[in-house]
Amino acid sequence: MKKYTIVIEETVAEEFEIQAKNEADAVEKAMQKYKAAEFVLEPGVLQNVRVALVKPDKDDSEIEWIEF
Repeated sequence: MKKYTIVIEETVAEEFEIQAKNEADAVEKAMQKYKAAEFVLEPGVLQNVRVALVKPDKDDSEIEWIEF
């Protein structure tokens, strides 16, 4: 048998409310809170799952994803 490298990617989403002066301020504050681990997706709502076989001779742009 051969050994293969597989990548499994999940997209998880969760909504948060934030007080801000405007939309740009809201996005900036949300990114800061996420980086500071104040906004944590636990476990969140699973939006998408996909799998791909990593081929050593190809770059990341050539990965063929299969959604399931």
